[in-house]
Amino acid sequence: MQCDKCGRNAILFQEYSGQHLCMHHFDADVEAKAKHEIRSYQWMIPGDHIAVALSGDHSSAALLYFLNKLTINRRDVRISAISVDEGIAGYRDTEHAVRIAESLNIPCIFGSFQESFGISTDEIARTKGPLACTYCRVLRNYLLDRIARESGVTKLALGVTLDKGAVKVLKDILQGVPERLVGSKRVSGRKIPLIRPFISVPHTEVEIYADLHVKSCSGSRCPYMHMPFEEDVQNILNEFSIRHPATKYALMSLKKNLGGACGSIADSRPSCEQCGQPAEGICVDCSIIREVISHGC
Repeated sequence: MQCDKCGRNAILFQEYSGQHLCMHHFDADVEAKAKHEIRSYQWMIPGDHIAVALSGDHSSAALLYFLNKLTINRRDVRISAISVDEGIAGYRDTEHAVRIAESLNIPCIFGSFQESFGISTDEIARTKGPLACTYCRVLRNYLLDRIARESGVTKLALGVTLDKGAVKVLKDILQGVPERLVGSKRVSGRKIPLIRPFISVPHTEVEIYADLHVKSCSGSRCPYMHMPFEEDVQNILNEFSIRHPATKYALMSLKKNLGGACGSIADSRPSCEQCGQPAEGICVDCSIIREVISHGC
């Protein structure tokens, strides 16, 4: 197959666009989508110190490479990486993230559950069972934010792709939680703003982009991952997308349109006493953080 733009050998066929793309035009397409998101949400301004939450998987490694390439000639924007050791034996090695960051000459900041909370995810799993996945997610997000604040980071970049974003939209629809679907315009001064430059790029394309430019990306699955409802939604969406390739883009468009028209739904709800996000009293995430810090599970 030949690239529809230049006639060179194609490495990808985009079913949702009907285009065959060579490596050069594939890179250009991925990067154009990410740049569009950055411009649309003003996710990068002079003086920014942007840190990528680097787990070493394809999405976070690709994002670090892209942001480094985007800012390589800019002196007004800094790029760093933050790597967190959750304490899961045999799953993730922070040295892996170090090698990726070092290959791009980007500084990597470290944190660990054991040092910060005095407990590992392995230990949490022994007492919380299937809830270990939720506890790990909440504590990791909390620690990433804390490290970012302590390091002078202005924005925290996540390697969230189109697939994950679309799954969340469909999940919120099926669970009947419009306040999550439309989002809140509230800005919490206690947390570092999150940016997701790859939110309009399919996961498979991000993986290809990473394989082309970054060595030794990790594709391992966390042994404590327990999200049966989300996995069912993902399977439904993937099967539907085979027949209707643009479905994931349509879901993300729905979220944007509803956010503009119905944003007051979330803003009208009571706020969490700790983080300011929509919730009654103290939200689940803040309750978990308080429990771990006070009692260690």
